[in-house]
Amino acid sequence: MDRASFFSPQAGRLIDAPAKSRARFTIGDVVRHKVFDFRGVVFDIDPVFANSDEWYDAIPAEVRPIREQPFYHLLAENGDSSYVAYVSQQNLLEDGDAGPVDHPSVSELFDDFAKGRYQLRRSMTH
Repeated sequence: MDRASFFSPQAGRLIDAPAKSRARFTIGDVVRHKVFDFRGVVFDIDPVFANSDEWYDAIPAEVRPIREQPFYHLLAENGDSSYVAYVSQQNLLEDGDAGPVDHPSVSELFDDFAKGRYQLRRSMTH
């Protein structure tokens, strides 16, 4: 079997996905968006797009990412605010050398920032 499925609360339905997916980033990595001026720390990863169709369709067609790639949940920040972002792998670059992320929720999920990435709190692991 080369396909699997999982329930996505954001989409409100089962999502079809490859049985294996190769994520470039991992939980705790600091990344930045290739186009838009924000950066963040990865706190969850979907193997494929797993948000609502309305969210996906709101992206202009000429820049809409393919669904069949990892999508990352980020505690994000820009010059004006902190927020949660959902970004395709093709739109992210590693950015740990730029230092820690100043998002108010970082300390809820992560401990120390070292060597360009965050360590997940022990209480958050299985």
